[in-house]
Amino acid sequence: MAEGTVEFRVSGIPEPCRTWYKVVGDLNSPNSVPLVILHGMPGASHDYLLPLTDLAPEIPLVFYDQVGGGRSTHLPDKAGDESFWSVDLFVRELDNLLSNLDLSERNFDVYGHSWGGMLAATWASTSNLTKNLRRLVISGAPASMEGHQAALVELRSRLPEDVQAVLDPVEGSKDFASPEYQAALEIFNKRHMSLSRPWPPEEVQALFHWVEKDPTASLAIYGPSLFVVTGAIRDWNAIPSLHRIKVPLLLLDGAEDTASKAVQPFFEHIEKVKWITLDNAAHLSHVDQRKKYMRHLRTFLRA
Repeated sequence: MAEGTVEFRVSGIPEPCRTWYKVVGDLNSPNSVPLVILHGMPGASHDYLLPLTDLAPEIPLVFYDQVGGGRSTHLPDKAGDESFWSVDLFVRELDNLLSNLDLSERNFDVYGHSWGGMLAATWASTSNLTKNLRRLVISGAPASMEGHQAALVELRSRLPEDVQAVLDPVEGSKDFASPEYQAALEIFNKRHMSLSRPWPPEEVQALFHWVEKDPTASLAIYGPSLFVVTGAIRDWNAIPSLHRIKVPLLLLDGAEDTASKAVQPFFEHIEKVKWITLDNAAHLSHVDQRKKYMRHLRTFLRA
């Protein structure tokens, strides 16, 4: 295992940012195809995706923390700056990482979960460094924010009426930190974030750890709550460019996933695609059905 950082120069930032990465396995292993892993939730880190190390050492893994989160450069001075926190920023960061690790000149695969899946779809359909992309995995990600919000509305309508009665007025008052609102969100998350028990599993704790320490990126890109999207990606839509993705795609989600109702456009607009939905699993399906998830993922990547 190797860890390090690469410089990432961003317009408007006087000093280079640093993108932190970790390699699990041997990138120089003969005939190996590395899997580059894009984490979800802006401002978070790779830690909640560490169950994917089940794939190593046969498949070398490249984890990294996106700028604004985890062990990479944090930029609190850019709070609220939507023009800075664009999807393109993260596309360029991924390109920069691939170039610095000499991955762009060899075959490699890309995996994205949640927001990371959205980023992977955008990158795969717009970047100039996709010529050696071999396979793509998108897990628990919507094809558009419009579809994502519609899916959330449907799932929210299934909550007990007393829980819904808490969510509506708080979102009007914007008191998202209130104990009542947080308790209502926890009920939702137990149904649709992860079905693993005891609650919360360590991966859920890891997902929120860095965002709670520094919410700059999360607030600017997404918004103040799962149900309230006010940030830079509120109008994000990958559907018009999905036809440009020509490599085989694996879609993985859970039956209770927050994104499950918004995945369909990937299946409809990409030619080489396989879609697997795991029962008894939610948004963190790699945690809820770990063995089945890894089996499907390994089979796809080996092909």
